[in-house]
Amino acid sequence: MVRMAPKTRWFIFLVSTPLVILVTVGGLIGAPKNAPVQSFSHLRVFEDVVSLVMGAYVEDVDIDRVMEGAMRGLADGLDTSSAYLLPDEVRAIDANTPLPAGDIGLVVTRQFYLRVVGVRDGSPAARAGLQTGDYVRMIDGKPTRDMSAIAGTRLLHGTPGSKVSVTIIRGNAADPHVFDLVRETPKASALTQKMLDGSVAHVRVTRFTPETAASLRDTFAALAKNKASGAVIDLRGTADGTPADGIAAARLFVKSGTLGIRAGRGQARTTIAANPGDGAVTLPLTLLVSNGTANAAEVFAAALSGNDRAELVGEPTAGIAAVQKLVRLPEGYGLWLTYERYLTVDGSGPIHERGLRPTVGVDIPTVGFDELPPTTDEPLAKAAERLREKFLLTVPMGSTLPDLPKLPGRR
Repeated sequence: MVRMAPKTRWFIFLVSTPLVILVTVGGLIGAPKNAPVQSFSHLRVFEDVVSLVMGAYVEDVDIDRVMEGAMRGLADGLDTSSAYLLPDEVRAIDANTPLPAGDIGLVVTRQFYLRVVGVRDGSPAARAGLQTGDYVRMIDGKPTRDMSAIAGTRLLHGTPGSKVSVTIIRGNAADPHVFDLVRETPKASALTQKMLDGSVAHVRVTRFTPETAASLRDTFAALAKNKASGAVIDLRGTADGTPADGIAAARLFVKSGTLGIRAGRGQARTTIAANPGDGAVTLPLTLLVSNGTANAAEVFAAALSGNDRAELVGEPTAGIAAVQKLVRLPEGYGLWLTYERYLTVDGSGPIHERGLRPTVGVDIPTVGFDELPPTTDEPLAKAAERLREKFLLTVPMGSTLPDLPKLPGRR
C-alpha cells in the first residue's frame, strides 16, 4: 500500500467527508432508532483508492471530477431513480423551477446512458420513430454517460418551436442515429378512443395527469351509453404522471379493497383503500402493458390487476414506482433519494425495480431504424381476443379487426 504524507491524508479526509454523509444519509431520513450501526469498512478501501489515484495514476487528476464520479456511482448503485445532483440541479429543485412548456415527448431514466422509458403518442419523438428502450447517448452534443435523468429531462425541454438534437443508440452501439427534433407543447387530451369491432373499445391513455381520471370517467360514460361490451385500456409506453395520478384513475374501476401500498425504510406502510362511491365503471377490461408502462400507469395497472378488476396482457412493466426527496449535502450538492416505493396491493413485494408480470405474455416487436412498422397491431388484437375469451363477449357478424395505427414507443 502506498504510504501517504500527512498532507495527503488531510486531503483525503476532506474529500471523504461528503461520501460519509452520502452513505449515512439514508439511515438519517428513515432508519429505526434501534437499527444496528453499520460498519463502513469500505471507506478504508476508498481511502486507498484515492491515494493510489492521486499518487500513482499516469497523469495528474482532476480530483473534483473523480469525486463527483464516485458520488454518482454510489447513487447509481441504489436504483435508476436516485441521483447525485450538482449545485445547479439542486438550485432548480429548490426554486421549484417548472420545466419549459416545450418537449419532444420522451420520459427517460438512467441506465449506463439515459434510457427511454416512454414515448408520448403524437410527439416529435414518436413521429421520428423513437422507442422505449432506446438509449440517448447525447443531447445537443452533451454526453449523457454521467448525466442524471433530472438533468437530461431539463435539457430535453425548452421553448416550443426550439430545436434539440438527440443521438440515439438502438441495438448496435456502433451505429448511433442523430435526430434533430422541434419541441412542442403536449396536446391537452391524454386519451383517445375507438371501437375495434363494434363491441370492444380501445382506450389509449397517452399520459397520466391530474385530469386523466375525469377524462376516463367521461370516456367510459360514453362507452356505456353506446352499449360497448368491454374495453382494452392501452398503457404501452405510458410513463408520464405521478403514482398519485394512477391511484386517482384506479378509483373509477375498483369498488373496494386496497388500491396501493407505499412503504419506506423503518416506517409503517401506508395503505390506500377504495372509498365509498369508487368503482363506478363496471365494464369488463383488459390492460395492455409493455416495458414502457411506468410510474402512474404502473400503479394504475397494479391496482386493477391486484383486485381482479382487469387482466394484464403484454410485456413485463418498467418497474418505476417510487417517491423521491431531495437531501441537501455540503457545498450545494444534493442527493435525489428514493425513500418510498409502491408495493403490489397484496403487499407481497415492491413494484419498483421489479415491475408487473402479465397474465398473458405478448412480445411487442422492435422496429429497426430503417424498418417499416407493422400494418396491424397484433398485441392489441391479442388483448381484445383475451377480453372476449374471459368474458364470453361476441364479435358482431360481419365485423373485422381494422388496421391499427403505428405501435407506441417500446423497448
